[in-house]
Amino acid sequence: MTKGPAQAPCRSCPYRKDVPSGVWHESEYDKLPPYDGETFEQPHGLFTCHQQDGRMCAGWVGCHDMVESLALRLAVHNDIITEAVYEEALDYVCPVELFESGEEAAKHGKAQISSPDQQARRTIERLERKRDRRDART
Repeated sequence: MTKGPAQAPCRSCPYRKDVPSGVWHESEYDKLPPYDGETFEQPHGLFTCHQQDGRMCAGWVGCHDMVESLALRLAVHNDIITEAVYEEALDYVCPVELFESGEEAAKHGKAQISSPDQQARRTIERLERKRDRRDART
């Protein structure tokens, strides 16, 4: 079962306005805008946290209108999330500033993808260390 969003998006969440541009691969940013569409146009799958902690991405939940989320509706219908987690997502209020849309977040994220600044490089290094530790445990 997928868990509800964390209290706040992780420090490298592509939806956060305070995360530097260029942290994620272009393909990761490409996943964000389709959730901006009309309900029937949206992806069917939940957007989960890049930290691989079994949670819905808090930035995704905070950015997009979960009442109109096809992925959220399908997840509760298919028992991927519980009714309580569904309600939690509907009621979620993000404590940090997020982009207004997946398109806006993707545009920001891709802006410096070929030349990330020092802050972005530090974030990437932190993520790589975390991935390496996780991989070493498996």
